[in-house]
Amino acid sequence: MDTELARTFLTVVTSGSFVNAAEQLHVSQSTVSTRIHALEEHLGCALFVRNKAGTTLTAAGRQFQRHAATLVRTVELARHDVGLPPGFSGTLAIGGRIGLWEEFLLEWLPEMQRCRPTISIRAESGVEPDIMQGLIEGRLDIGVMYTPQSRPGLKIQQLFEERLVMVGSTPGRPPVPQSDYVYVDWGPEFYTRHNTCFPDFTGAPLVANIGWLGLQNILKGGGAGYFPARMVWPYVKEGKLHIVENAPEFFMPAYVAFAVEHDEHVINDALSIMHRIAGQNHGASNPTHVLKRTRQKPTLVS
Repeated sequence: MDTELARTFLTVVTSGSFVNAAEQLHVSQSTVSTRIHALEEHLGCALFVRNKAGTTLTAAGRQFQRHAATLVRTVELARHDVGLPPGFSGTLAIGGRIGLWEEFLLEWLPEMQRCRPTISIRAESGVEPDIMQGLIEGRLDIGVMYTPQSRPGLKIQQLFEERLVMVGSTPGRPPVPQSDYVYVDWGPEFYTRHNTCFPDFTGAPLVANIGWLGLQNILKGGGAGYFPARMVWPYVKEGKLHIVENAPEFFMPAYVAFAVEHDEHVINDALSIMHRIAGQNHGASNPTHVLKRTRQKPTLVS
């Protein structure tokens, strides 16, 4: 079976429709339909029920989903193993939110390399839909993100609770978005809670889905925005940024997702190091806990 058909099938499953799948795969809707039709003919059964609301899996489709993910994962693993550089015994592919690479996964990476020097690591950054797609297809072994989706064959563990605080380039700012506010898209849960806390907010002159981009803009040109406390602590300590007094805080769990069927020794080592770093960086002794807490502390629930 052409693995491209299985990839297309998995993309339709995760995106919810042929139209969305076509956009993600950068092909036409008719190409997606042709691939799914070919797959259904090959298997001798219907995989989707199509309606105006999108697509839903048939009973046969639900059964095939697990096999499709395994098929794609097997091909990807074979490709990685065949392409191993000399001196390496295996591979590990990890994807993470860019904001979670900063101050967390970038600390995990050298620790993992020291623990497993014969494992070739491929590191990727992206947003939740891309990371989830990589896990489902088998391109990624581990995904670190804020809002993972429960999927068959995947296991999810919470790493730590991210604390988002509003910081500004000047002290004494009002605890609401101003004309120089930078809105960073930390996901749908943050969007909903942010709108609840700031009902009069109509938009920002700069919207970024990468925390680093928004932060650098504020450091260079001034302004304010929401960022993880661990990320802004060094700048607050140096006086380059200031916590906005009485602005609400947001708490957002960070998770790690991985395949149930995996290389037990490598994955377990990777997870162990992640949990250890998470405990060190987010325990009571961490300096970010001295950042002055505000009166409102909304919580994001995944």
